[in-house]
Formats: sequence, structure tokens, C-alpha cells
Amino acid sequence: MSANLSVWIGDYPLILASKSKTRRDLLAGAHLAPEIHVPEFDERAFENALEAENLSPVDRAHALACEKARLASLSFPQHYVIGADQILACEKTVLHKAQSVNEAKRQLAFLSGKTHQLISAFAIARDGHVLFEDHDTAQMTMRRMTAQHIERYCEQAGDAILNNVGCYALEGLGVHLFERVEGDFFTVLGLPLESLIGFFRREGCLSL
Repeated sequence: MSANLSVWIGDYPLILASKSKTRRDLLAGAHLAPEIHVPEFDERAFENALEAENLSPVDRAHALACEKARLASLSFPQHYVIGADQILACEKTVLHKAQSVNEAKRQLAFLSGKTHQLISAFAIARDGHVLFEDHDTAQMTMRRMTAQHIERYCEQAGDAILNNVGCYALEGLGVHLFERVEGDFFTVLGLPLESLIGFFRREGCLSL
């Protein structure tokens, strides 16, 4: 994105501490044009520690988002850094990204015909301190699927199903899995954008 199309007027470039192309595209689409810097972070080990503490899914999402933002901000003094995380909870079970296509098929069979909660949290840090954090939750109801439906979906989606919690991207092929979606579209994509933009507007970092 050309610099003259950005609405970001902070003193330093905005940093996104996430590998998610969807989050990057959401921010770029809002003309925020972040730089991408992902900290060295054993996310699964951190998640395991949170599970051992028996934290709620919402608290886990916040803790992960805060840690990503905080760690990245240590490498970029005075920059605003965004960290984000998404947690899927269904019937008191928290699902992680599938590690294989077979695991994805098992997850989809478990979610079939049920309503799950998709929790998207973000945090904004600077110089190692979290300045703001927020989250939003969407209610996602999957249609009932046979093993054949799941097999065809996985064939069509390919390895991309391993990139998203729940094995779907709602903005793409994943829309075919759902009977009903209740909640903000940005939340489903992984970043409650209105709340995030509101923080930066209050900080005087936006030209709009």
C-alpha cells in the first residue's frame, strides 16, 4: 500500500505481531498498513501452561494476545504493537489448529451440527507494556455434515484447513459449513476492528 493511502499518522510505523494473512489484510484494507514482525514464541507451550491454570477461553485468548504484543514491543521501542489470538470453544472443549488433515476431519465431525464460540482477542503494547486489550465473541452454528461432506470439503480446501482454528475461513470455502453465524464479521476473521481503531483514534494516531 502506498504511504499516501495510509491513515496512520503515529510517530512510528504500526507493528502487527501475527503471521495471519487475514489480519494483515484487514488492517491494510483499513489503510493502516502495518509492518509484520512475529516474535520468537512457543505458542503451544504457553497455551499448555494456560490450560494447566484452568483459565476460561476468554482469559486464554487475552493472555495469548497480550504476550505476543508485549514480546514484539520489546524489539521495537516506542512503536504500537498489535498482538491477537483466536480461541474456539465448543461444549467446554477448546480446539486448537489441526496438525494434520485427519485431525481436521475429526474436529469437523465434532463440530458438525453444533454451535461453537469463536473468541477473538487483541492487545496493543508499547515498550513491553500492554496499553489496551479487548475481545469479542461470535456464535457459529455448523450444519450437520456426513463423513462424505467432510471428505469433499477437505479435498477442496486442501492444506489451507490447517491455517485456521476450526479448519475454516468463513470468507472463503468455509462459508459452506455453516447454518448460522451470529456476530461481527471482523471478529470471525480474527480481529475486532472497530474496537482496535477506536483505541488508535483516541490516541491521535489516525488522520480520519
